[in-house]
Amino acid sequence: MVYALLLVALAAVAAAAVLRHYLPLLRGGLPKGSFGWPLIGETIGFLHAHPSNTAGGFLKEHVARYGTVFKSHLFGSPAVVSCDEELNHFVLHNEERLFECSYPGAIRTILGESSALVVTGERHRQIRSMFLALVASTGLKASYVASVDESARSLIASWRGRETISFCEEARKFPYKVIMEQVLGLPPDGPVALRILEEYQIFMKGIISLPITLPGTAFSKAVKARKRISETMEKFIEDRKRSPTKQAVFLDVLLANKELTHDDKVAFLLDSLLAGHETTSVLLSILVYFIGKSPSIIDQLKKEHEAIRSTKGKEEPLTPDDYRKMEYTSRVINEGLRCGNIVKLVHRKVLKDVTYKGYVIPAGWKILPILGAVHVDPSHHLEPEQFQPRRWEGLNQPAGKSFAPFGGGLRLCPGSEIVKVEAAFFLHHLVLNYRWRMGEEDAPMLHQYVEFKKGLPIQLEPVS
Repeated sequence: MVYALLLVALAAVAAAAVLRHYLPLLRGGLPKGSFGWPLIGETIGFLHAHPSNTAGGFLKEHVARYGTVFKSHLFGSPAVVSCDEELNHFVLHNEERLFECSYPGAIRTILGESSALVVTGERHRQIRSMFLALVASTGLKASYVASVDESARSLIASWRGRETISFCEEARKFPYKVIMEQVLGLPPDGPVALRILEEYQIFMKGIISLPITLPGTAFSKAVKARKRISETMEKFIEDRKRSPTKQAVFLDVLLANKELTHDDKVAFLLDSLLAGHETTSVLLSILVYFIGKSPSIIDQLKKEHEAIRSTKGKEEPLTPDDYRKMEYTSRVINEGLRCGNIVKLVHRKVLKDVTYKGYVIPAGWKILPILGAVHVDPSHHLEPEQFQPRRWEGLNQPAGKSFAPFGGGLRLCPGSEIVKVEAAFFLHHLVLNYRWRMGEEDAPMLHQYVEFKKGLPIQLEPVS
């Protein structure tokens, strides 16, 4: 009797789960598509890894069957997936009116409630203003540019005598040094910076893991790592208040803001690392991978940078004016952003019913603009899987509906130009000092993030 009741209860729970999963399909006027299996929907297929310069099998199959806008069930919610440049642009530019940032709960748990990635409304505007202030304090200012130049120069000089390197590991050192010096005024090889880096690496593994809170899982370790970073930062901030230095860094601006809590400031640091450190290091790895397969691109880069270097002393640092002369380099970086798709998609929630091309996108549903799908759409970019910097010739402002590597609207990445400056200066010193080839094939793979499974081993050959 007990077993029979238990079976009935389990059957009722299962039936309720199935009903809850498929009930949203009763709404009329929805885009075509499939909700997949109960509970898991189509999430597993959606997250399947694929080369970063392709849309991947899941999106190709669904777009071929249903069109560039289709319904699905992803991350536990009914969703509309958009590979349509017009709808993506519409969503990005109607933040807070029709749509709201809405990332999965696991992201919020790890990043914290104060992260710029998850806060909305006035809180987002307040925290974003701090990022804009950071950009204004660095940007193309001579002191910042000189710091970037020195960081790139010293890292590449450290490779002397080495025949093979794991490029992904090396690339992470460059932006981390810049962020530690410019934001916190810390030596990157000092005990506090190394402690933060150690915890941050644990933290990053959790962001890209399954949200399982059992002890020992990557997710659980990441939550604890964030707490330890918070404690380290709290002690560092107190030490800074007691013993202020003459070195002006952005931390002083952060500390002077009385409206921000301690957790806000920790979240700001983590966001700075996530946006600056991860974006720049991944972009550099993508560039080295694709450029390394094209000697002609390396030759053109080298020609441009030799011309710039010929006007300067051997050890003279690069300047903002030098950056503005890097026209071909800028095209190479744009192509790296297009083929790399570091930000594949954004997560939004629909606040009000929206009608688009005759379809209804219901309030309460998620909508996922797939920015990367537009970047590799042959109707927008000829031979999209090919790395061709020349496609950007004559385009002074390539960002637009068909190219949005840094998002758009109210959440456009405020540090996008900083990322490009860092990449350009790194390429300057790289192509003037080395040629390289792949130690073994290790293409950038994209699922929730871009990954080189082998760490991108490359063989170095010094330029004579």
